[in-house]
Amino acid sequence: MIFRVLGPFTVPGAAGEPIPVAGGPKVRALLALLLLDAGRTVSVDRLVDGLYGEEPPAGAAGALQAQVSRLRRVLPPGAAVEFSPAGYRLLLAHPDPATAVDALRFERLVREGARAREAGDPVRAIGLLREALGLWRGPALADVRDAPFAADRVARFDGLRLDAVEEWAEAALAVGGEQSLLVGELDRTAREQPLRERLRGLQMRALAAAGRQAEALAVYEEVRAALAEELGADPSPELSAVHLELLRGGGRTARAGGSPERTAPALPAPLTDFVGRALERERLTSLVSAARLVTLVGPGGAGKTRLALEVGAGIPGEVRFVDLSTVPGSETGGAGRSGGFGGCEGSARFGASGSSGSSGDVSEAFAGALGLTGEARLETALAGRPVLLIVDNCEHVVGATAVLVRRLLAACPGLRVLATSREALGITGESLVPLGALAPEAAEELFVRRAAAVRPGFTGHARVAELCAGLDGLPLAVELAAARLRSLSVEELADGLGERFELLSRGDRTAPDRHRTLRAVVEWSWSLLEPGERELAARLSVFRGGATAAAVARVCGAGGGPLASLVEKSLVELRDGRYRMLETIRAYAAERLPDGDPAVAAHHAYFRELAVAADPELRGSAQLEWLARLDAEDANLRAALRGSTPEDGLRMVAALTPYWWLRGLRGRVAAPVAELLDRVDSTAGPGAGTAAHLDADGLGEEYALCVLAAGLREGERVERAAGFLRARTAPLRQPYTAFLWSTSIGPMQGLRLGDDLWSRSLGLVGRAHLTTAPAEAEALLTEALTGFRTLGERWGTATALEGLAALSADPLPLLAEALALFEALGVAEDAVDLLRRRAAIHEAAGDPESAVADRVRATATARQAGLPTDR
Repeated sequence: MIFRVLGPFTVPGAAGEPIPVAGGPKVRALLALLLLDAGRTVSVDRLVDGLYGEEPPAGAAGALQAQVSRLRRVLPPGAAVEFSPAGYRLLLAHPDPATAVDALRFERLVREGARAREAGDPVRAIGLLREALGLWRGPALADVRDAPFAADRVARFDGLRLDAVEEWAEAALAVGGEQSLLVGELDRTAREQPLRERLRGLQMRALAAAGRQAEALAVYEEVRAALAEELGADPSPELSAVHLELLRGGGRTARAGGSPERTAPALPAPLTDFVGRALERERLTSLVSAARLVTLVGPGGAGKTRLALEVGAGIPGEVRFVDLSTVPGSETGGAGRSGGFGGCEGSARFGASGSSGSSGDVSEAFAGALGLTGEARLETALAGRPVLLIVDNCEHVVGATAVLVRRLLAACPGLRVLATSREALGITGESLVPLGALAPEAAEELFVRRAAAVRPGFTGHARVAELCAGLDGLPLAVELAAARLRSLSVEELADGLGERFELLSRGDRTAPDRHRTLRAVVEWSWSLLEPGERELAARLSVFRGGATAAAVARVCGAGGGPLASLVEKSLVELRDGRYRMLETIRAYAAERLPDGDPAVAAHHAYFRELAVAADPELRGSAQLEWLARLDAEDANLRAALRGSTPEDGLRMVAALTPYWWLRGLRGRVAAPVAELLDRVDSTAGPGAGTAAHLDADGLGEEYALCVLAAGLREGERVERAAGFLRARTAPLRQPYTAFLWSTSIGPMQGLRLGDDLWSRSLGLVGRAHLTTAPAEAEALLTEALTGFRTLGERWGTATALEGLAALSADPLPLLAEALALFEALGVAEDAVDLLRRRAAIHEAAGDPESAVADRVRATATARQAGLPTDR
């Protein structure tokens, strides 16, 4: 059973016989699109564009659904269309789509045939390539050529067919024997592509091998005249070399590809296995097949070169590697030639001129990759040649590279380019593939594999995940760390990440300087920045966990232009509206932030203000919105707390106490709050000095909240905090103070709550818990519930509902509403307690199934939040 698109479009019938595809043009086009990606999910956007073009009609997504429904009705048995949020996927009876779709099988056979020929097995190559070419029964996608997607795919398959003919011809010439079949096929193909120079070179060789020397020489004259007339160009050096060899009486010494010896290097062979990046590799392979210019962008050490080579090795046809790493970044030399920078960041030669580079040097690198001795005939060499150029390390010569690539793409329709760079080339039609960190599992696997190479028998360690996360999942950093296992333990590596640049200062001696150490990787990117970009990057290091554009503008005094430039150059990531540096880059940038830079104080002030602004909002209807905002800034808030003065730190703790309580973050903040208490005591003096100092500043209540946040339950500081609260005659500034003191230390009489509605409602809850009269407790909780509902505050509402449930003859509806509110807030501890309480009620009511379900859910919630699970 096989689906055929290389000729008339047919699907397998009930007995496996080919039958025409039922349905209208759109159904056939949709099936063809899905078949060419059989087994893989195709996004709705790609399908809409493929069916309707760049200007789809209104309601195109709905129309696509209708076409999918029609397609499902006409699919043969064993085929199905599966939907997921990512798009649609065609599932076939055979698990290997290349067995069930002729176009996919053709691609695989061509790829395998080319590899066999290059490996020195021309006989096997001939068999594979003959089978591949035998799959063609007419023009590719013959019945759906009017579909918007078809033109690019047809051009690609036609190019692959020509590649297959050339590969087959080259293998056949290597084997020798009867040449008449070969001559006939090349003659027919040459009539279709008269200016394809590799093909005409093969035709000349085949004619000479068949003893038809004069005809072979006539082919050269025909091509020479056609090139001069149509393109104003001379034959390529490769074709001229075949001609010269024939004039000397040869015919079998020159390579059938059109060159006696290719000086261009093949793709660099990998020294290690390829780990991870399966999704990125699949996406990049698909994109390279569909687009003429694809740029793989990402920070240094992300593995761009390795991924590009892995993809290139699987692409059928000719693939060439252009290494720009040795090209100087300016006409006076610079980044690309020296590799490392040894602390000379900020040098003028790495400014604008360094980013543009020498166009002559870039052209020479391209020419060398194609086996040419000069740049003059680049366009001529590529004009009739389907080739993929992998252009590596463009960032320091991005201007010159962009100009050359644009020119070549315009002049050479068979050319495709896969570039790697830390910033885009910026050419119209360029498709970008960002490459960031490895997935955690892949990073850990990479570490274990590379570690086992230097420490035989190593199979893993409990702290490998922590180590890889600390290295941002960057492949180069992970590999450098694994190499250090020769002399260090995993614990020493994980504990030493604060000094990562010194720790990872030994790498492959043969690697380019810019990839030899972790510091060199970042220095390379840093040296390519403008002075203003370096200043902004250094200031961005004050942020932890990223920042919004508004925060960057306020703290760093930067507009959107420089910030966008840092994103384009892969120094900063933009995800979900937040700008973030990888920790490795942030650590390097922090070293370059001058002492006393105003960004430090501005960062502390910005996040103190945010904490103060959030405090009252957490007791109203905007509670969830502000919780999410504080979640995003949690790392920045803790950094601001650590860097604040003792007095500002106390005020910050008071403002953030509701957030920490609601989110269950008290364990995470206990250490920085304890450090703050140490600073408070050392500033104010021991014992009575602290009390007097805080009394004078009116910060006694804030000190008490610090004691609670630090998790203290007894001792001198607790006694001092209690004294502050007992001595206070004014209402509490922070409504949570009384509640937290009561639940953590014990009830304290005489504390005055504020007169706002939230405080009054909380006070009613407290009185309800102290009274022994059920009716009075119910009345107090009902009044409190009304107050909390009026405010739209969820935690107080849930707390009042939980109290009322304890007094109700029908507690389950009340508990269900309270649980929903606790879960909406993410208050795991309260949700777990309520689930266990509800389980007990179910059990007492004779409903063991519901009891078990609640206990299982409570255990899962506790485990996810890091709470005890055995209560």
